[in-house]
Amino acid sequence: MEDYHKPDQQTVQALRNIATRLRINSIKATTAAGSGHPTSCCSVAEIMSVLFFHTMKYRPEDPRNPNNDRFILSKGHAAPVLYAVWAETGYLKENELLNLRKVDSILEGHPVPKQQFVDVATGSLGQGLGAACGMAYTGKYFDKASYQVFCLLGDGELSEGSVWEAMAFASYYQLDNLVAILDINRLGQSDPAPLQHHVEKYQRRCEAFGWHAIIVDGHSVEELCKVLSQPRHQPLAIIAKTIKGKGIPAAEDKMGWHGKPLPKDMADSVIKEMQSRIISCNKRLYPAPPTEDASPVSLRNIRMPSAPSYKTGDKIATRKAYGMALAKLGRYNDQVVALDGDTKNSTFSELFKNEHPNRYVECYIAEQNMVSVAIGCAVRDRNVVFASTFATFFSRAYDQLRMASISESNINLCGSHCGVSIGEDGPSQMGLEDLAMFRAIPTATVFYPSDGVSTEKAVELAANTKGLCFIRTSRPENNIIYSCNEDFHVGQAKVVFKTNDDHVTVIGAGVTLHEALAAAEQLKKERINIRVIDPFTIKPLDSKTIIDNARATRGRIITVEDHYYEGGLGEAVCSAVINETGFTVHRLAVSQVPRSGKPQELLRIFGIDRDAITQAVRKVLSSSANAK
Repeated sequence: MEDYHKPDQQTVQALRNIATRLRINSIKATTAAGSGHPTSCCSVAEIMSVLFFHTMKYRPEDPRNPNNDRFILSKGHAAPVLYAVWAETGYLKENELLNLRKVDSILEGHPVPKQQFVDVATGSLGQGLGAACGMAYTGKYFDKASYQVFCLLGDGELSEGSVWEAMAFASYYQLDNLVAILDINRLGQSDPAPLQHHVEKYQRRCEAFGWHAIIVDGHSVEELCKVLSQPRHQPLAIIAKTIKGKGIPAAEDKMGWHGKPLPKDMADSVIKEMQSRIISCNKRLYPAPPTEDASPVSLRNIRMPSAPSYKTGDKIATRKAYGMALAKLGRYNDQVVALDGDTKNSTFSELFKNEHPNRYVECYIAEQNMVSVAIGCAVRDRNVVFASTFATFFSRAYDQLRMASISESNINLCGSHCGVSIGEDGPSQMGLEDLAMFRAIPTATVFYPSDGVSTEKAVELAANTKGLCFIRTSRPENNIIYSCNEDFHVGQAKVVFKTNDDHVTVIGAGVTLHEALAAAEQLKKERINIRVIDPFTIKPLDSKTIIDNARATRGRIITVEDHYYEGGLGEAVCSAVINETGFTVHRLAVSQVPRSGKPQELLRIFGIDRDAITQAVRKVLSSSANAK
């Protein structure tokens, strides 16, 4: 390589010394903790040394500086070596490493963003590269900045399909600012990795996915320096052949040591031997400062420029209202970006793409990777990210969603085609578990708008709400029920139909809210009045409005939802009123795996249409009368 400036011997020795200290501190930390993965740390010591003290450009005193190169430790169980790196930079005190895994320490067993030098939580394997893709895409196409993204993966996680989704994404979008370092140390947790040390097979696989792939000795700082100095025109995969447990004679390349700390006496003798290998060297290595070319970004006050422009009596599907709202939000806020999984003509995110093609990312049919890319795009508050697909397809990305919560990620997800009301496409396309799924995520806010106005408000609120936001949209066209100046808030329900003498409170959302309103009109003819509530957000649920209004109907509540019984609106309402005396909740929901059919037929068959609601109201009132 003509333009390669070989590091001098002093630099090479300094990097070797750092690698040895990283091993020592990883062993010390895990032995003090009585748990952890020292052998997984030892295989990557030279890689971490070269990356952080020769290759990467960053300000160690300011780990989240937007200009810094990014690093993702996808093999999160090697967290102690990452902590050892930051102690080496001076950001952490070395004695803090001995608090690894203690309940009052930020140095958790796997990386989490409460540590300023961590952008995304890792530990559930196979997800780091997808997040790195999101960061690299942002750097190249949105920020148009110089920072590079480095992701260190273990060979065990290369069995995860999500890694190869990310590989395909990176090559398709020519992310030449992305480097994946594959730590091929041969051994997994309970068995050798399937390809063991056949590094040429890894190389061919990476090349088949459109990456430039180079095999190196992962313990040679010279080889690592050289490969990391090469100019790049496509994503680079460094296939580093390493030894698990390198430097620990009893554990080198041996099964049975994964996730096991060294006993104290063994650790002491190994550390003593390692310290003898540190050769005195006058050179102190510091990371080079980054190029200051990532523009400042503010994500505060991402607002719509005007109120919705729907008219009462208009009909629109909430999925289309979502696309229109997203395009409108993007018109006046340059940091709004949209992702989709090749469903943009169904979720209507294509309306955003048509207006803002440079801020739209097509992720194709790879929902796991789409969520990871969304997480990566959102780190360091560079973008307001919306990602959409059919609600049911988020189920295959549930682990990514779970990790997004642990990552304290601010991403907005829209799931269309919820429930049996999608009709003829049948159960494989029907989101019937999504409310349960998102309600179980600690940082999630779950919006379930029922018309175009509330959908537009949900999009605006989601853009300004921390954590994961999920917006559930429907396929059928329904009437506009709110005026355009109606005010909406997270956790605030709306009473959409009431009289002074209501007998039952009915709570519906999306299409079932419209069925409840139709039932109200039907029952009025029988002189039965019902109060109808639109929760707007299923999480947090407006318990106060529900309880206050249900008291006016003697505690009688009926919930109706286009979702399975488990984990949806009905269970949320039951949880809200559990401590109320004299309350009864009668739930209508989808009770079994549905089938193809016309939307109205399916609502009727599964007992969540207007007729089912009127029957349920009569039954509740009849039971009350009999109880007297």
